[in-house]
Amino acid sequence: MNTRRLLEWGGLAASVVLIIFGAAALYMGFDGRSTVQDSLKQEQIFFGEASDPAVAKYADQWAGQQVKTGEQARAFANIMRTHTLESSGGLTYAQMGRFQSAANPSDQKGTNDEAAAAKDPSGQPIANGARNLWVTETALTTALNTSYMASQLSVFGIVVGIALLLTGGGLMILALAVLGGRFREEAAGTAGVTTKVAIGH
Repeated sequence: MNTRRLLEWGGLAASVVLIIFGAAALYMGFDGRSTVQDSLKQEQIFFGEASDPAVAKYADQWAGQQVKTGEQARAFANIMRTHTLESSGGLTYAQMGRFQSAANPSDQKGTNDEAAAAKDPSGQPIANGARNLWVTETALTTALNTSYMASQLSVFGIVVGIALLLTGGGLMILALAVLGGRFREEAAGTAGVTTKVAIGH
């Protein structure tokens, strides 16, 4: 087999591989998107009403609806962060101490000094509730944002799958056209030889 023929058949094989990879990417993309949506539905998360300023800002179009998509999960994470900032007086986790301050228990900034911390009846420092709320918020919003990221990756997989299918299909058409031309050339050459032999006889 000469180099030209090898390249022709190689192009056809490459097109088949691209089509297979494209189909696989499409399947994985749609499957991933479906998995994200099913997982979110199981959690039974619902947006609040549009009268909530955070909902109005991030999810006005979904007010009162269940969170089912990655985009909605991200919006809900933003709402949770807004509510947590409101409850902590605008302080983030890193800006607050571990304990409630004995001198000013209502100060959500708290303190990291055990000696200055408010004590429970057993004499142990009382944890800063506002700071602990941030721990819960961070865990939940991280999960929601991960759902959003997984959803976006699924969409990317679908786009890549379509691109691979189109590329593979185009390459296959080109390869078949080249091979078809080669077969016609060979058929014409064979017919010419046969005619010459017949005439010679």
